[in-house]
Amino acid sequence: MCGIAGYHGQNIAPEKAATYLGRMVAALRHRGPDAEGVLVRGDTGLAHTRLSIVGLADGAQPMTREEAGLAVSFNGEIFNYVELRDDLKARGQRFRTGSDTEVLLAAYAEKGLDCLEDFNGDFAFALHDNQTRTLVLARDRMGVRPLFYTEHDGALFFASEIRALLALPGMAVEIDPVALDQVFTLWCPIPPRTAFRGIHELPPGHVMTVRDGNRTIRPWWQLSYPDRNDMAPSAGNGEQAEELRALLAEATRIRLRADVPVGSYLSGGLDSSFIAALAARTVTRGLRTFSLTFRSEEHDESGWQRQMAATLDAEADSVECPAETIVDRMPAVMQQIGCPILRTAPVPLHLLSQRARERGMKVVLTGEGADEIFAGYDLFREARVRRFCARQPDSLRRPKLFQRLYPYLPGLKQQSPEYLARFFSFGAEALDDPLYSHRPRFRSTAAAKLFFSADLKETLGDYDAAADLAARLPADFSRWHPLHQAQYLETAFLLPGYILSSQGDRVMMANAVEGRFPFLDYRVVAFAATLSPDAKLLGLKEKHILKEAARGIVPSAIIDRAKQPYRAPDAEAFAGSARPAYLDAALAPERLVESGLFNVQAVGKLKEKVLKGQATGFRDNAAFIGILSTELLRGGDAVQSSQPISSIGAS
Repeated sequence: MCGIAGYHGQNIAPEKAATYLGRMVAALRHRGPDAEGVLVRGDTGLAHTRLSIVGLADGAQPMTREEAGLAVSFNGEIFNYVELRDDLKARGQRFRTGSDTEVLLAAYAEKGLDCLEDFNGDFAFALHDNQTRTLVLARDRMGVRPLFYTEHDGALFFASEIRALLALPGMAVEIDPVALDQVFTLWCPIPPRTAFRGIHELPPGHVMTVRDGNRTIRPWWQLSYPDRNDMAPSAGNGEQAEELRALLAEATRIRLRADVPVGSYLSGGLDSSFIAALAARTVTRGLRTFSLTFRSEEHDESGWQRQMAATLDAEADSVECPAETIVDRMPAVMQQIGCPILRTAPVPLHLLSQRARERGMKVVLTGEGADEIFAGYDLFREARVRRFCARQPDSLRRPKLFQRLYPYLPGLKQQSPEYLARFFSFGAEALDDPLYSHRPRFRSTAAAKLFFSADLKETLGDYDAAADLAARLPADFSRWHPLHQAQYLETAFLLPGYILSSQGDRVMMANAVEGRFPFLDYRVVAFAATLSPDAKLLGLKEKHILKEAARGIVPSAIIDRAKQPYRAPDAEAFAGSARPAYLDAALAPERLVESGLFNVQAVGKLKEKVLKGQATGFRDNAAFIGILSTELLRGGDAVQSSQPISSIGAS
């Protein structure tokens, strides 16, 4: 894992090139503290900050393959590089190093862009072909590793993080109003749009080629599901559970490939427990696990974490994240994320990666992706219940099923069937609405736009973020089963746009820790996509086949426990802590007037409501965190700080 940056498009003077590349490298140093490198040739400059994991002694970058005229700056890992190198050797390719970066160069020299299909990995890279004067930017299938780009000073600039592009001389820090509307509806921008005007994201599974001033962007991989009429029930197929177990074991095994120790996150839920158990069967020495704990019972899973760690005989480490730490670290974490957020959940995860790094870990396995590809989220069950209720909209018994979905939300148990029907709006949308599964989430999130300023509302006009998303869905989306449609929205959009970015890459790499995700091995994803809906969501039992695959490896108590989604204290954290100085500065009336994004009076009332502990609803929580995070970004607090992120608000 590393940081990459560079430019392409004109012969920039050496002094200017050194300034540009130097600024970007400095902004990415946290991603790769072990080494740095810069290469300039003709109209292209490549830069790299290295986190040494594979090929410690001979993996320096940018790396060249002079006989082919190739140079690359590469971020991430190709986990099957050993097998690919053996195949390339048989084809006559020679290697000077033991790194996967050289395998990438050799594979490209052999097959061109078709080599992407051979890579099992998480990566983003910039490759320059001097013979054809072509720049290639590519990103992995699932969007694990980031890549951003912008036009500046007559050239195309690119980098692993937005903050590296904002570090260029003359770049403006300006929030994109459409992206803000998308965040306040969908939780994240729709790529290629980002939170900042003029800065774009290469979408997951896409490749950009630039030659002779012509730029093309195309998908090289896309998530897909079978036609709903072509699927047979498969919920009781034990062979499929065995196949899944074997796929996950292999995905975990190759993700343990490293020349440094590899640890594992352990939340106490099924997903991370399964991965940790598979890893413990493979590592030659005891597995180290890392867990988050909270003081509030509704967020804490420490009991389950201890049980699983004892089962594995793992060397377990945990770090508590009190509310005051969330408050203290908010500006520093926003510096890393580079996008407004509606929850504080990324903040404790930043603390967790710091603990892992303090214990000598550069690499950790995690369970991310399982909820998306095996239908683990409550949203999937909720959509099924909503469809069930919609078939008898006058029933007073059916709405009571909603109370079973959210045992961690005791307030729902007190509500009447009429209230539940209104709250979940099971009769409000057409059943063939492509966004049916997500309409309640989008509607409740969009309620936070009440705090938008009149000027912002006028700028946005009749723009509809949900309609924008719906217009970008694949042509065959309507032929998929409703569960698969919902899974696509989570896996192809929210997973890379929020989970793997704000809660993943950014907060992990802030402390130079690489996350690896066995559930996102493309073979596991492809296998899960072919399964019938009942194999994943059996009635209201989530992740059915995954639970069957885990039996005998993970304790039954953890497999069968009620799902507890990862959450952290949001606005409530600010009510129980000392009032931070940055809060008044970020939400000062004069600053809000200057930004023009939010209603000054409404935000002032919301802030006081939060500080008094009276912001208990989802709307006020999402609005407060969203407004505060936006203003921290817009004001430059979170992108121009020179203080090391690990030292800001450290507990």
